[in-house]
Amino acid sequence: MNSLVLILGDQLSHSISSLEGLDKENDIVLMCEVIEEASYVKHHKKKIAFIFSAMRHFAEELQLQGYHVEYTKLDDANNMGSFHGEVKRIINARKFDQIVVTEPGEFRVLKDMLSWQDKFTIPVIIRTDKRFLCTTDEFATWASGRKQLRMEYFYREMRQKYTILMEGDQPVGGQWNYDSENRKFPNEQLNIPATFHSKIDDITSDVIGLVSQQFGEHVGDLEPFHFAVTRKQALQALEQFIEDRLSCFGDYQDAMIQGEPWLYHSHLSFYLNCGLLLPMECVQAAEQSYYDGKAPLNAVEGFIRQIIGWREYVRGIYWLKMPDYASHNFFDAHKNLPSFYWTADTKMNCLSQCVSETIQNAYAHHIQRLMVLGNFALLAGIEPAQVNEWFLTVYADAFEWVELPNVSGMILFADGGYLASKPYAAGGAYINKMSNYCKTCSYSVHKKNGKGACPFNYLYWHFLAKNRDKLNTNHRLMMMYKTYDRMSDDKKTAIDYDSLEFLASIE
Repeated sequence: MNSLVLILGDQLSHSISSLEGLDKENDIVLMCEVIEEASYVKHHKKKIAFIFSAMRHFAEELQLQGYHVEYTKLDDANNMGSFHGEVKRIINARKFDQIVVTEPGEFRVLKDMLSWQDKFTIPVIIRTDKRFLCTTDEFATWASGRKQLRMEYFYREMRQKYTILMEGDQPVGGQWNYDSENRKFPNEQLNIPATFHSKIDDITSDVIGLVSQQFGEHVGDLEPFHFAVTRKQALQALEQFIEDRLSCFGDYQDAMIQGEPWLYHSHLSFYLNCGLLLPMECVQAAEQSYYDGKAPLNAVEGFIRQIIGWREYVRGIYWLKMPDYASHNFFDAHKNLPSFYWTADTKMNCLSQCVSETIQNAYAHHIQRLMVLGNFALLAGIEPAQVNEWFLTVYADAFEWVELPNVSGMILFADGGYLASKPYAAGGAYINKMSNYCKTCSYSVHKKNGKGACPFNYLYWHFLAKNRDKLNTNHRLMMMYKTYDRMSDDKKTAIDYDSLEFLASIE
């Protein structure tokens, strides 16, 4: 039986299920760079270069292992521009008995694939993506009958299922979660290690030239380019994180420092989400570091929770709730995304720093995304579809399955509380506590209202007041509403005036 095996740009794992049982003599592996995928949103230039380079390196590795690979580059004359078009071109040139693919990470791609069997009149086999630790069916079973889903309980079950940081049926150290210990602000004496840097080889150099020529109008800086683009390099990046940064990751994972975009974070989501690394090997490397006495429990547990807890949880919600999830807008937010999300041209230093680093690196760590960039979009009432498009566009680790639940559910509370128990809204005090951004800002974080006051301070209360009818039964916000109710009428009027004036100024 001759098979055409399609491998997508986020499936760059030698253990990918679509390769299982492949006949190297008769089957063909198809990989293709297509304009439809590179431009359905205007992805960051560095993101496109990273994925295309990793794809080309992966195809080369498969060929060295004896696979017959048909690889279509973006600028090939016969490139049809879409997965559908490339598959059609190949099967029209040669007879195949079936098409084999591992389930894609985005709903729109799966929807297209489900039509191929009728269009091409040959069987299309869509296999489970075994790289994930919880199948979509398993997650649906776990979620069934629950009024609210909470990641913490899912995470505990995943720990037990895979015996990660467990002593019998109890968690190592007696606690499941050490997040309360992970909110320190680093002092100036800390020596923060550099993130992983790869050397640009001929393949990557060619890709950078292609992206510069073809996607010049897209956002972002192409260089310096240092991402791992091979499995070997990604494993080196993992080893470097475990050895150099994991020990401090827990303490400082919520910190933000001007001029330090990488800090102690792993920077492995790029490689996990495209397949160069597998989740369990990252988890086990961190767990072993704890048992070897090289990293404390709060750091190791926090890192593991991000992978077997949060990452698997948001993927489960994505496939459980799509396609309707993409249209949720609980707060009926319809303001346009401010232009400074693309230019960093704003007097709010925290936003300017986070956007600037995003433009430069196609990366920002999770607190920058959640509590600065996302927090502002929530408080300002930006339309969820526009916020989702921005996050999907600018980050090199962003694929819709992971981006959409994080943005709509976690950041914007657009699903009304299905994913998170409360909106992650905050005033300037939080940003000041966890960063040094406020020290050089044009606005004063200590001023609550009037000219020169930090916009986060009054936008926070404006958001709560505006959405009180939707939030006043949320028990986690009752204390904040009691605080608001104790404010004078003049104070409330000033909050509304400052908020409306500022929001009008950024439209």
